[in-house]
Amino acid sequence: MDATVTQLADRLLASYAAVGGINHVDGPNLPSKSAIAAISNDLLRLVFPGFFDDRPLVSSELKVETTLLLASVNDRLEDEIRKSLEYAPPSGVARSQVGRAAHQNTLDFLAKLPCLRELLQTDADAAFRGDPAALSKEEVIVAYPFMEAIAVQRMAHELYLQGIALIPRIMTEWAHSRSGMDLHPGATIGSHFFVDHCTGTVVGETAVIGSHVKMYQGVGLVARSLAGGQSLKGTRRHPTLGDHVTIYAGATIVGGETVIGEHSTIGGNVFLMHSVPPHSLVLYEDGRMLVKGKRDRNAPELDFQI
Repeated sequence: MDATVTQLADRLLASYAAVGGINHVDGPNLPSKSAIAAISNDLLRLVFPGFFDDRPLVSSELKVETTLLLASVNDRLEDEIRKSLEYAPPSGVARSQVGRAAHQNTLDFLAKLPCLRELLQTDADAAFRGDPAALSKEEVIVAYPFMEAIAVQRMAHELYLQGIALIPRIMTEWAHSRSGMDLHPGATIGSHFFVDHCTGTVVGETAVIGSHVKMYQGVGLVARSLAGGQSLKGTRRHPTLGDHVTIYAGATIVGGETVIGEHSTIGGNVFLMHSVPPHSLVLYEDGRMLVKGKRDRNAPELDFQI
């Protein structure tokens, strides 16, 4: 005989009692993934006005529309940040102060949006200039998944720097699911960043990326080993890229002590575990990985189209 719904519920409740490690019952209310996804989408509307809206946005309505949307985002984000602070109160913030802290954190974050827009303009410019297939900057913003991913990462990074738990990672994983590019909110990324195609790209938490860096799909900036687990928390685990570095598809760069010097080029499918000096060319040739010496500073950059 088929089990009744009550019997199925009893079995599930028994599982909750026996396998408690993946329950969250009687604990603080966690930030809502669906709410943060909606907030992230509205933040994209604020930083790219007119690109993520369902109807035309005209200048005569811009002030009213922006004010209303900003007020809505402020209220909803403050509520989610309050949940985050209740889950993981920052040092020195008493529970009685969580509401006030959430209010200030939210205002401090939203105050960063104009500066973030300046950074995102450099990313859009790098994408347009770096991709001959791009028809316009409008196409880059409205159609390239990279732009969503970097915009969300840059916003999540500000919350990460505030010490807000859970929300920054929920934001970047939402962008990851939409773009195929996994940018940790802790990563520090300079201006004029572009990842062509972007699918499968992974940038770890402690990675530092300079300005004018271009990467292709499937690039990984990853840790050497995670065998130490939680004991590695807070340590430098991911590589540093200097300015004007280009990394081609499928390359993996490993380790927190690994530094790629400025104006270097890393060829496709290279697996690199050590630093290279500025103006280096790293590639596979005849089955061997070669690191060619310092290149002429005046020589043109290598640029293989994919």
